[in-house]
Amino acid sequence: MTKPITVEVSEDAVRKFGGDEARFGREMYETAVVQWYAEGRISSGKGAELLGVARAEFLDLLLRHNVTPFQYTPEELAEELKGGGV
Repeated sequence: MTKPITVEVSEDAVRKFGGDEARFGREMYETAVVQWYAEGRISSGKGAELLGVARAEFLDLLLRHNVTPFQYTPEELAEELKGGGV
C-alpha cells in the first residue's frame, strides 16, 4: 500500500532534474531510502521492497550513491573473520 505525500521544493531544485517532477520525486525518495540503509535503519531487502526493485538493483543503487552494501561494524567484521559469526 502506498500513500501520497506532498513535499514543497523550489522550482530551481526540480529544474536540476530537467523540470521533471516525477523524476525529482523518485530520486528524492531513492536518496532517502539509501540514507536509511546507510544509517542502519533498514536492511537491503527492505530498501529494495520500499523502492519496488530487486535486491540486486538496490545494491547497484547503493554503489551509485557511494554507500557500502555491508552493514558490519569493525568489531562485527573482525568477529566474522575470526569465524565466530555475528
